[in-house]
Amino acid sequence: MPSLGFGEARHDATFVTRASDHFLRLSRSSIDDTITQNLNALETPARAGFDPASTSRLGPRPLSHQIDAAACSTFKHKVLFPTWQVRSDVLSYCSLVATSPDPDDPERALREAEHEKDRERVVDERLDPYSARFFPREARTEYLASILRQEMGPRNSDTMAPQTLSTREANLFRTVIRYYEDKQYKRGLKAAEQILKRNPKHGDTMSMKALILNAQGKTDEAFALAKDALTIDMKSYICWHVYGILYRTNKNFDEAIKAYKFALKLEPDSHQIQRDLAVLQVQMRDYQGYIQSRFVMLKARPQLRQNWTALAIAYHLDGNLQQAENILNTYEKSVTTTPLRTDFENSEALLYKNTIIAETGDIERALEHLESSCKNCLDRLAVMELRARYLAQLGRKEDAAKAYRALLERNSDHPDYYKCLVDALGIPTDDEAALKAVYDEYAAKNPRCDAAKRLPLDFLSGDLFRTAAKAYLTLMFDKGVPSTFANLKHLYSDAFKKESLPVLAEEYLKEHSGSSGAEGQANGDSSKGEGAALYFLAQHYNYYLSRDLSRATEFVEKAIELDSKNVDFHMTKARIFKHQGEVAKAAEAMDHARLLDTRDRYINSKAAKYQLRNDENEKALTTMGLFTRAETVGGPLADLTDMQCMWFLTEDGEAWQRRGDLGLALKRYHTVFNIFDIWQEDQFDFHSFSLRKGQIRAYIDLVRWEDQLREHPFYFRAALDAVNLYLSMHDKPQNGANGVEGSHANGDDAAERKKAAKKARKEAQKAEREAAEKAAKQDPNKGGAQKSKDAEDAKKKDDDPNGAKLAATTDPLGDAMKFLWHLLQFSPKNIEGQIAGFEVFIRRNKYLLALRCLKAALAINKGHPKVLEQATRLRKALGGDLGSLAPKVKEVIESELASVPGA
Repeated sequence: MPSLGFGEARHDATFVTRASDHFLRLSRSSIDDTITQNLNALETPARAGFDPASTSRLGPRPLSHQIDAAACSTFKHKVLFPTWQVRSDVLSYCSLVATSPDPDDPERALREAEHEKDRERVVDERLDPYSARFFPREARTEYLASILRQEMGPRNSDTMAPQTLSTREANLFRTVIRYYEDKQYKRGLKAAEQILKRNPKHGDTMSMKALILNAQGKTDEAFALAKDALTIDMKSYICWHVYGILYRTNKNFDEAIKAYKFALKLEPDSHQIQRDLAVLQVQMRDYQGYIQSRFVMLKARPQLRQNWTALAIAYHLDGNLQQAENILNTYEKSVTTTPLRTDFENSEALLYKNTIIAETGDIERALEHLESSCKNCLDRLAVMELRARYLAQLGRKEDAAKAYRALLERNSDHPDYYKCLVDALGIPTDDEAALKAVYDEYAAKNPRCDAAKRLPLDFLSGDLFRTAAKAYLTLMFDKGVPSTFANLKHLYSDAFKKESLPVLAEEYLKEHSGSSGAEGQANGDSSKGEGAALYFLAQHYNYYLSRDLSRATEFVEKAIELDSKNVDFHMTKARIFKHQGEVAKAAEAMDHARLLDTRDRYINSKAAKYQLRNDENEKALTTMGLFTRAETVGGPLADLTDMQCMWFLTEDGEAWQRRGDLGLALKRYHTVFNIFDIWQEDQFDFHSFSLRKGQIRAYIDLVRWEDQLREHPFYFRAALDAVNLYLSMHDKPQNGANGVEGSHANGDDAAERKKAAKKARKEAQKAEREAAEKAAKQDPNKGGAQKSKDAEDAKKKDDDPNGAKLAATTDPLGDAMKFLWHLLQFSPKNIEGQIAGFEVFIRRNKYLLALRCLKAALAINKGHPKVLEQATRLRKALGGDLGSLAPKVKEVIESELASVPGA
């Protein structure tokens, strides 16, 4: 083995750069040339001697032929494997020379012990990107490669040259990485400082220090240090990668992508950087860039099926279904062994390919592929459902009916199977007897099946409906099922059914009221059926389509007389109070219901909700605290925020808004907004996880759901509340601390509101302190784990817990736009969102945008009084400003405004 020029003292880490560079280059090229030459000879064996003149002529393309198996075996065992072994020996020798410790080093034993621990580490792919350094077979070679790159860097630059670490400091650098991964930031920072004390211009250490500072919440300092590291070592891919990580953790994904791309220019073979870039690209929906990244990753590791699947997904999300199918076909052709039946990844990949074929519209081919390739897939239910759907789409009614009957044998309570079976059988919608016969068949087969008895009530009418409804109500009342009304209230859109159901319930009451003796004992509790019927009638008269609150109160009181400890009866009584406008009584009644069963989380949440409706924020928080973790720092509110309890946050914000504390109200609305941001960022965990686990179809559904995430009703409600609050803040500038409304600032009411808000804040802070003290006393011996948790909690500390900064905004309309854009984009069919959009834009003098919202609202409901009033206001606002607009804008507004009624 030739010398690398390290000198006699092998523990010295400095070596002759040019010699090592030439050595590695020549060894690699000689090994690669040997493999290439033998492979070419194997593929195209010579038929005649070499003729120099033949190179100037283009001969016919040789016919494809099968290579002799013996020749392949000879090539593999005598050429390929030995050359790979030589290459491994070269790298092992280089890494041994580069990382050999100083025999006189007193800390040698300690470092070797740490190295053995590193070998045993289980590295999780979701840890820091540089955790790959701890893989036993890659650590030393990567270390050598790093030294070579540092030595081969700016050869001609004498200023700001990156420094090379000694063996001892290189080992210390590895401990910095380990401390960072273990979240021992103080130790990692101390170790980094030790390295930088001797090597103040070492860019990689500066970058790791920047990562640690960023993890501690010192973002500005981290970015400044990372920029200094780049200034010192512009050619370090590690520095650029870390720079991208900093941008990613601070949600500046565009800049992170730029940094990753530059890092890849310096180190094109880095799988980790390429993967980080791909994840960011799909997160940002840059599907063209994602395709390119996945193609590069596939070329680097074509033996991994997930790389092929990922490229197919990239094409699929980009809308290129044909290319996605081709990628999957190419991999299947390259597989020479038959996958096991228990291979989950193969099963899901086949079903995923089938869904791609179906999305192209070729249902016949999708059915053929399903029956030929997916017959042994592990998800049998998905195969059966897809087959039934394809048969129905192809018009093969008889086969489709058989398929749906097979599905009903598996699950007779699935309502969609019944509807699809009826369609496959071709039964007309007006043939009620034939339709009912289908449901009766399965009701007889499965006596406990609810769907077969309930679904016919959707299409039956007249006497058939009354007969079926009476049988269903009798069955449910006899069992004492409390959800009977919830199962049937959708029928109230039909006037006949709405009138028939209470009549049948009262008939049941007449037949069963006061039943006793042998009959009552034979059927169990004689009051069960009567109580269920009374409860049904109370809900019926409390329902908005059939509301009669006096009769609802009468029936619920009778039900409570039968069973005074029934939680459902008292809940309905509280709802009746709410609909009567007696919010305080409703809250009191719901809390009474809660006390009947203190272990029921649902009734506990209902009681808290009614307390919030009564503007009892502190009491509601205490009630919710009965089911939150006592050890959570910050008390019940912090735990509810961590658990993303959006209904509570929204109701709490609305209650604070009614009480005049706009700061806390805005705080709650922004918290809900941030929760949806968290859901958006949670995708990061699944871009790689889903590929590793083979959950491809679920991943596609996730991406499509995330694209419409802010259509969620919880987001719409909180965002609309925030926009309306910002509008009121713009119209009525605030006066006083924490956003107490200034419109009452000249009277006793303003003083009372300020006093109440101040008292509420003090009580909230007191509750948080008590919860923190309780958590500290609960387990004083948690040691290092508790310290790490405390450090993380300190990082998450909120610098504006009461929303004072939010309420002190000088641009409420600008802040409202943060919520409004999502409302208009994801809920364009909701008239309340369009009305709020008009109000914001008209105040900002954005007349075109205001006109667009107005026309959208008119398309939804022309007769809405607020919309008609807005049309008049727009015409009035344009009267003075129309002449100052650009000619094209003026022309568009006038032409569009002409079609607006009332404008």
